[in-house]
Amino acid sequence: MPDNTFKSPVYNIIPVPFEKIVPNTYNPNNVAPPEMKLLYDSIREDGYTMPIVCYYSQKQDIYAIVDGFHRWRVMKEYPDIYEREHGMLPVAVIDKPLANRMASTVRHNRARGSHDVDLMSNIVKELHELGRSDAWIAKHLGMDKDEILRLKQISGLAALFKDVNFGQAWKPIDDAAAGDETVIS
Repeated sequence: MPDNTFKSPVYNIIPVPFEKIVPNTYNPNNVAPPEMKLLYDSIREDGYTMPIVCYYSQKQDIYAIVDGFHRWRVMKEYPDIYEREHGMLPVAVIDKPLANRMASTVRHNRARGSHDVDLMSNIVKELHELGRSDAWIAKHLGMDKDEILRLKQISGLAALFKDVNFGQAWKPIDDAAAGDETVIS
């Protein structure tokens, strides 16, 4: 029988001063610099669309991060975001003992999944068909030229390569014209 008294924390998002929020000491998640830059770009362009999940310690009057450390870091490292948000972060509070918070952190991290290569290839294809340049795709999706090229190769559409300049790593030589009678076995 379902618990009709349970209310998900997301229905009670509160603005919390940045200075009252602290990272936890156990988060195993790490984000590489290109993805951190993309997260910053995302927050700069779209704002905070997901709250930070925290545990509130009444005794210390602080909010310990359960999920959202990297969103917190963006505010810490980018003064433009701090100023725009008036030093406040959206927080969903969970009230669980430490072991359960640790499990929640891991579940949040692992539940994000990863991007399917075929689906990403289709996105690049569709953006190309919408007239977006590789530079636009790189900037807005946080990709480098090589990643875009690989995704284009996966889709197999020649039209995606029409503007690509390929280098001349080698040129075939007509052996007979060069007077070479070398036999390769």
